[in-house]
Amino acid sequence: MTTRIPRAARGFSLLEVLIALLIFSLGLLGMAGLMVVSVKTNQSAYLRTQASFLAQGLVERMRANLGQVTTYATTYSAATVGADPCAGGAVCSPANISVRDRALWSQQLVDQLPNPNATIRCDGMLLGIGAQVGAAPYNGLCTFTIQWSETSLDRTSTTGAADVQTFAWVFRP
Repeated sequence: MTTRIPRAARGFSLLEVLIALLIFSLGLLGMAGLMVVSVKTNQSAYLRTQASFLAQGLVERMRANLGQVTTYATTYSAATVGADPCAGGAVCSPANISVRDRALWSQQLVDQLPNPNATIRCDGMLLGIGAQVGAAPYNGLCTFTIQWSETSLDRTSTTGAADVQTFAWVFRP
């Protein structure tokens, strides 16, 4: 004895499966879109963290070479990457240490951030005279600005243009 399926109900299970498959596919597409945004946002946070670490590193170099702090106030980019004047174990003067720090930091900047440039501006002067200049405090503030390019999260943009991100910090060396 076989049960007969009414003619009107034939293919109904197949239709249910197709509709369920369509709904499931749309859900997966939505999840894939969220994953793309998540990866882009995670990359943006990583680059901002790198900028923060780079800034802190150069500020510590400036504090260690306080007598030359005004020489660090310049613009940094791929063009400022240079050779190490203290290579090969040569004894470095504070001025050479400043040149070395700027060249190495420029290289780190280029290695860690896409299309970077940075600017340091200082508005004070070193206190002390003669041999005390490097040991006396700096009486002003310095402004540190790092900019880099990253992929835009704007989904409506058809040009694919990058967003310029900025990290700014005011500090006393």
